[in-house]
This record gives sequence, structure tokens and C-alpha cells, in this order.
Amino acid sequence: MSHRYIGEADYNNHAVSLFRQAPVMNRPNPSPDLSLLDPILFDRAPGGRAQLLPTLFEAQRIYGYVPEPVAEAIGRALRIPLADIHGVLEFYTMLYAQPAGRRIVRVCTSPLCSRLQGEAALSAAGNHLGLRPGEVSADGTWMVEEVPCLGLCDMAPAALVGDVPVAEIDPADPGRWIDTPSAAPLGRIGGDPRWLSGRIGRQAPDDVPAYLASGGYAALQRALQHMSPPEVVAEIKRAGLVGRGGAAFPTGSKWEMTAAAPGEERYLVCNADESEPGTFKDRLLLEGDPLSVLEGMTLAGYAIGARRGFLYVRGEYPRAQAILQRAIAAASSAGYLGRGILGSGFDFEIELRSGAGAYICGEETALFESIEGKRGFPRLKPPYPTTHGLFGLPTAINNVETLAAAAWIIAHGADAYRAVGTTDSPGSKLFCISGDVAEPGVVEVPYGTTLGRLLELAGGVRGRLQAVLLGGAAGAFAVPEQLDLPMSFEGLRQAGLPLGSGVVAAFNDEHDLRETMQSLARFFAHESCGKCFPCQLGTQRQLELVDRIAAGVARPEDLRALEDVGFTMTNASLCGLGMTAGTAILSAVQRFPALVLDGRPPG
Repeated sequence: MSHRYIGEADYNNHAVSLFRQAPVMNRPNPSPDLSLLDPILFDRAPGGRAQLLPTLFEAQRIYGYVPEPVAEAIGRALRIPLADIHGVLEFYTMLYAQPAGRRIVRVCTSPLCSRLQGEAALSAAGNHLGLRPGEVSADGTWMVEEVPCLGLCDMAPAALVGDVPVAEIDPADPGRWIDTPSAAPLGRIGGDPRWLSGRIGRQAPDDVPAYLASGGYAALQRALQHMSPPEVVAEIKRAGLVGRGGAAFPTGSKWEMTAAAPGEERYLVCNADESEPGTFKDRLLLEGDPLSVLEGMTLAGYAIGARRGFLYVRGEYPRAQAILQRAIAAASSAGYLGRGILGSGFDFEIELRSGAGAYICGEETALFESIEGKRGFPRLKPPYPTTHGLFGLPTAINNVETLAAAAWIIAHGADAYRAVGTTDSPGSKLFCISGDVAEPGVVEVPYGTTLGRLLELAGGVRGRLQAVLLGGAAGAFAVPEQLDLPMSFEGLRQAGLPLGSGVVAAFNDEHDLRETMQSLARFFAHESCGKCFPCQLGTQRQLELVDRIAAGVARPEDLRALEDVGFTMTNASLCGLGMTAGTAILSAVQRFPALVLDGRPPG
């Protein structure tokens, strides 16, 4: 299949980030001018604690960071204890209680960027600017940071220079991508059918007339004019749509339970905190076809009886946030958001919220806590979000791809959706293909397409295939003998492998998988929120053991300890982060025992 490459020229017309501008101050200031904050506090104060993160971001834009007097003023206005504000500032990596550079160079060292010299790029950036990670230049202009993932895995190694995402950065020439950064293209799109990805790159993302001309808003029109909310839910259930974020919970059942929960008020939340290394499909939808996501959110709001939705986008996606701001404004102006949509009695508003640098906020209840102005700690379940979600009210939370697929189903019908895929895994799926392939990118294909075919659609493997990581950092490794595996829930389940969010990362035999294991272990040790001990201590202990494997000094008892740690995290952790923190590492050990037993690379 041919791929369409969305080039830089196509994209820069829509990618200038106005959502977060560079801070104007950055030096320590014991007496900042609080009058600059007054208009923001006047607007935000009625929202109380739920407005904390947006207010902190606004303050940081003004002062360059959040000085103590500013934090105190925010606390008074929003009626939040100062200790809680400090807890939030310390939890999120993109909020600063100390002076930060006016331009921050964030270099990705995810498992995929790391194997393509991400650490070398980080060192090169520091050397170019004469800074250590976290250090601010003398004039307050620059700061360099290491980040776990930027969602640019198909263009690794990558960085975020200010608000400009830059791709395929060269450690040997840091000045080129730091001093004059050029915005990364959106990426490569391929496969067939192009149900969800067909508009990407072919029209302006916030062009409502173009979206309408290509069949956009047909689902919302059909639902509001010809279907009751229960009929919308029934159609989604008949199609067999399940969540595309990794958990694969039946979407129709989730909407049905939320709609049936007692109470008049409820919420719809779109989880766009795409932080799983190897995952970038949602970024392409958000940046290339945001109106389909907004339509899916509005449709879901109608189905469950919600009048308000929250679109939570990870902080490392400033370009997506800027595009979404414009798309929301365009949809509102055209009458597809707001009061009495399409002349009906249905009202629906969407509020865009930015994450602040925390992988754990991809977990649904941690995301709720973040919107509510708290640290992103996961909640105990039950109760479940369908009855006690955002602000304690019934909430349906869905992935970006899930909502776009729901709009497609209502526009074309459940039978059309089931015309491709398998009986147990109907429809098409966006797969993120990266690593040692000729053409990394997103491929949309029917469920059941084989693993080998996906690699072919990405141009084939460069070199001799050693392993394929499925499901991302929280996934597991497949071996070359498994290329005939059908990429469906039932097909991978029989092989003991996860489908997850659709990550397919190829590794050839030029790479030592021990280094990849080490990078995975480092990622989870960094991202554990620390709320529960099995995960907090387990990820640290796992990293220690994998460090021994990477150094070639592991003993048999280390392998047993690694298995014990993985078992404990899987069975005793509070949320999915800890439950899956050891799966990829243990699968590598099981499939390639020579990695541990004698230090030799597999093959």
C-alpha cells in the first residue's frame, strides 16, 4: 500500500502554536507584579479548584514559573490550601515552582528514541547551550530537559523546542534543530480502508465546510434528527465497538451504563493523554482531523445525556492543542457546538484541558483528578466512572480513536462497520508502526490483518528482524516466527500477546534488547506516581535488576527476583501502570533467555 506523507509545508499553515506562548519573565522575583494576574483570577475564581491547572499555566506564561506570592494569590482566589498547590506543582513535570528558561528544549529518551541516539541528542543539546539538564542559562533564555516520550515515535529521535515539535534530530548538529527549529511533519498515513484517517492531510483541520463536504457531521445529523439516545447506544453496541486506548471495554455498554446512572448531570471525557511510548495515532487524528473527534464527543454526549465534555490533551502536544482550539471555535461558530445544535434541543459544550507532563494521567481516574485540580493519583475502583466519575458524577471516558470510530458507525451503520475485520474484532484499526521499518507511520487496516502484513505496509523491516514489541512499553515482545499472527483481540489473546493501543515496534538484530529492556524499566521507574507501594518500589527494584542484565552481570537469582517483582506489581498494584510495568521486560526474558543467562544477544 502507498503511504501519504503529510509534509512540513502542508502543516505549518495550521501549526503555529498560540495556545501556550513563551513566558515573559524567568528570574527569581520575591515581589512579582500580581496585578498581571488579576484578570485571570477574576475569570477563573468562580470555577474553584477545577480551574487550578489552567490558572497555573496562565501564571507560568506571565512570570515564567509560579513564584511563591503568585501561588499564594492563586490559592486565595480559588480557595485552595497552599500546600495543595505545591503538591500539584511538584507532581507535574511541565509546571515550575522555580525559574525556567523562556525556551525549553525537551529531548525524548523513550525506548524508541533512546535506541536511535536520544541520549546522545540530549547531551548534544546540553553541550550546545552549555547547560546541564534542568539548568537555566545565565540570561534566562534556555533550559534543557529529558522527557520520557513526545509521541513522535515514527520520527525518532525527536524533541520539543519551545512549542515546536522537531523530528529526526541529529546529535551531531544540535544547532540546526535548536536555534532554528523546523516543525515536524504530521507523518505517514497508509492502509485500506481509510475510514478514520482518510481526511488527514487532505483538508485544513479546522475547515468546517470542507469537513461537511467529505461527509463530516453526517453522524450527528442522523442522530439528532432521526435517532433517540438509546437508539444511538444500540447501534454502537450492535457494531461491536470497543475502546481503542488499550482496555478494549465495550463502548456501547459504557455509554448505556452512564446514561442509566441516577442524577441529571453527567460528563463526557475524551482521553487524549497519549503517553504510551510507541503510540502516536491519536496525535494524527487530533492534528489532522480534529472535527471528527469533536463530532464523536458531541455524539457521545447526546447518547449519554451529557451537556458538557472535556477534551484532555497531553501537555507535550502543544501543536494539537492549538489546532483543537481553532477547531472548537469553528465548530461552535457553525452551530455544531453550543446551544440547540442543528436546531434540536440538545446543548453541548467542549472544554479543552492540557495535561502537564504525567504518564499516569492516561489512567482514567487519574485524568479525572487532574481535571479537578489535583495530583494525578488513580482512584480505587469500584465505584466506577459510569456512576462516580468526574466531580463524582456519572462519566463516560473514551479514547480519541474510539470517538472518531463511533461517529463513523452512526454515519454509515453497524452493518457497514462489521463488513471488515473479524467476528470478535469488527471494523478497522489504526496501528502505530515504528522502529526498524523503512516507512514508520500509521496504518489503518481491518482487524485480523497479520503482523507480517503490517510490517510490509510500513515498507518492510530494515535488516534482520529480531523482535516486535506489541502494545507499547506496557506490552510484550513477539518473535519473527509469529509474523502470521492475526492482529485481532482473539488472535493475539491465543498467543498470549496484547493488542493494546495498536503499537507495533520492530527491532532488528543490530540492537541489543538488553538496552531496550533497560530503557523500558527506566521509563516505568520514572513514571510511577508513588501512590501504591507495589508499583513505587517494584519499578525501582525492577530497574536495579534490569541494570544488572544490561551490564551482563545478572545471576540466576536475579531472574527469579525479576519474576517475583513482576508478579507482585501485576497482582497488587492499584492501577494499570503497575499492573503492566513488568510485562514487556518479562516477555523479553522468557523469549530470549540468553539475555539473562549468559549476557549474549539473541540470535
